Formats: sequence, structure tokens, C-alpha cells
Amino acid sequence: MNMLTNIFKGICIGSGAILPGISSGVFCVIFGIYEKLLNSILDFFKAPKENLKFLFPLVLGAGIGILIFSKLINYFLYAFPLQTKALFIGLICASIPSLVKDVNEKKKFKLHYIFYTLFAFCLGLFSVYLEKNFHIESSNSVNIFYLILSGFLMSIGVVVPGVSNTIILMLLGVYPIYLASVSTVYLPFLIPLAIGLVFGGFIFMKITRYLLNHFYAQTFYSIIGFTLGSILVLLPQMSFGIETVIFGLCVILGFIIFNFLGVKK
Repeated sequence: MNMLTNIFKGICIGSGAILPGISSGVFCVIFGIYEKLLNSILDFFKAPKENLKFLFPLVLGAGIGILIFSKLINYFLYAFPLQTKALFIGLICASIPSLVKDVNEKKKFKLHYIFYTLFAFCLGLFSVYLEKNFHIESSNSVNIFYLILSGFLMSIGVVVPGVSNTIILMLLGVYPIYLASVSTVYLPFLIPLAIGLVFGGFIFMKITRYLLNHFYAQTFYSIIGFTLGSILVLLPQMSFGIETVIFGLCVILGFIIFNFLGVKK
């Protein structure tokens, strides 16, 4: 059961690398595996068997999420946007209380920590503005070095919860090609992107772990702010009435799924 649960988590993490406005890092935070994932990757050779046991189903699920299930989730996102977005919002909202509880158990709460949450949340608001109002025409002729750079910058969205891969790749003008290359497994595009992604991911994971080790509460309250900001990206347009009821029910379903997966401490 634990293996299947971790594969499901991996599918969500993988889909976060594809879907507009949703960060892979947010799913790691939602499922309560963010710190463990960082440590398992960065300290892999200190306990290879244990780390492999933890990472394998997540990586397998992420691959499934990117190559197969992202299309299915994308279908639901566009065919049933209200219900799908509400489900994700329910998952995110359900994770916040346990995140706050975990932080306060390790570090005594101080009022100024809220500033970090508000600042990160404002950055989330700015990212919503960028995603909805800033568009760059895609370039069909990108060289290998630009793709490596794109993968490097994309890794920020993979590692930092609440920072959308979509925004980064849109700003770089490669998002449409990225989607097409993933769906067709076009390796001349994906390999250099993956090189930059791995290199950047390692660097930003190192930075994130340093911040968590030395400024744990400040960093995690910032992560909570980014996570809350991702709700605004997902918030669908709806009219009062039956759509509001459906939205509320799907948010509740997200809470139920969160508890069913046993992601709380």
C-alpha cells in the first residue's frame, strides 16, 4: 500500500512539471515529503538502500505522471476545470494546518514569521499576474545551450514550492515546444533540458537545505506563503449557484483524499 501511495505521489509530482500554474514542489510539501526528498537525493550515498527504497516509487510515479497521466490530468483540467482545480485547492488547503503544526513543533512561533509568509504570498500574487498577462511568442529555433539554461532555470520551479514551471518556461519562450516534446518524447529537446534541470536542481536543493538548516522557520513560512499563492493560480472562474456547490464539494473531496493518503504526521 505504501509503495502504491508513493507512486501516486510521484504521479502528482510529475504532473506538476507539466500542468499550468502547478509546482512539483507544492505537491512535495502537500504530501509531507519535501525535506525527506531533499535529504534522500543530496545524501543518497550515505544510505543508498534506504534512499533508493524511498525514491524509486516517487521517480517511477513522476515518470508516469509526465509521460502518461499528465495527458489524462490535462484532459480533466480542460474538460472539467472547476472540479479539477477545486480538488487541487482542497489538497493544498488541507496540507496547510499540518505544515504550520510541524514548523511550530520544531521552532517556537514568533510573530515576525508571518512577514515571510506574506512576502512569499505577494510574490505568488505577482506570479499570477505574470501567468495571466505576460506572453512571449515561442521560438522554434533554440540551441542546445539555451535549452540547458532553460532547464537550469526550470529547476527553480521544481525545487521551490509555489514557483510555477509554466511561468519560467513561458518567459523563456519554450513552453509550447516543451509540451510538444514531452508528448512525443522528442529527445533532442528533452536531453539538454534535462541536463540543465539536473544541474540546477542539485544547486537549488543545496541552497534550500542550507536555508532550512539555518533559517528553518523563516524558510518554511515562506514556503507556506508560496503554497498559498498557488491557490490563486488554480482558482477557477465560477458563478454563484450550482457551480459554487460543486466547487465546495470538490474542495472537501480534496481534504478527504489528503487524509486518505495518510500524508499527515
